[in-house]
Amino acid sequence: AGSKLREVFDKINNLLSGKPVQTEGQAVSVTQHPQGLEFVCYKLAEKFVKHGEGEVSFHHDSAFPIAVVLSGIWELHPRVGDIFLAHLHKKCPYSVPFYPARKEGTSMEEYQRMLGYEVHDSKVEEQDHFLKRMSGMIRLYAAIIQLRWPYGNKQGAHPHGLSYGWRWLAQMLNLEPLADVTAMLLLDFLEVCGNALMKQYGVQFWKTMFFIQKSYIPRIEAVTSSGQMGCLSRLKNFMQKCLQAEEIPLPKGILTPSFWRT
Repeated sequence: AGSKLREVFDKINNLLSGKPVQTEGQAVSVTQHPQGLEFVCYKLAEKFVKHGEGEVSFHHDSAFPIAVVLSGIWELHPRVGDIFLAHLHKKCPYSVPFYPARKEGTSMEEYQRMLGYEVHDSKVEEQDHFLKRMSGMIRLYAAIIQLRWPYGNKQGAHPHGLSYGWRWLAQMLNLEPLADVTAMLLLDFLEVCGNALMKQYGVQFWKTMFFIQKSYIPRIEAVTSSGQMGCLSRLKNFMQKCLQAEEIPLPKGILTPSFWRT
């Protein structure tokens, strides 16, 4: 509910502003320790990324309430936003976007961690689980860049707005595609913020969509084996529908004005 989100936002904002906040029956404040504020910024940013790789990866709609709170906190407390991006880029290099290359002397285990895989006791997580986590983080990022906290000061610019999404898309299309990962990330990104990018960039956006369909999808196909076609097929269907309709649908779960009255 909208009222619940406001409560969450106010509690986080009060904590970061140095006010005492009640938690588990006691009052805590960042002023109680010289590094209190820095610690809270770090843990909070880390927590938001964990929401992306956890909750959002399983419940796509949850990207929007989480993103709108982070967007508002970022506006008032830029440090949280900076640390959030650092955590996000480390956990999901594709959010830069960046495909790390394996350097000489780097162990396979270390390289897999650089690519975003979880490695425990030399066992690498399964591909499906890895893709799900990356998908959740990209969806959260795509939600953040288009959302403003509705009760904030609308005078200033969004702290990390749609221009960053436009840049992400352009840089993504300048990289050589990877099997599985590239198709999934493009689809997730366009499903969540394609509508907002379409409204903001108009003709330029549609030129990019045609480029993806005509030139970039064949390049993804060239590196994709027959057993990895799932994400690619979904991306192709999505592109076809959008280009035929000349419209990108609003993402599922977007917060409407009526949500804030709940």
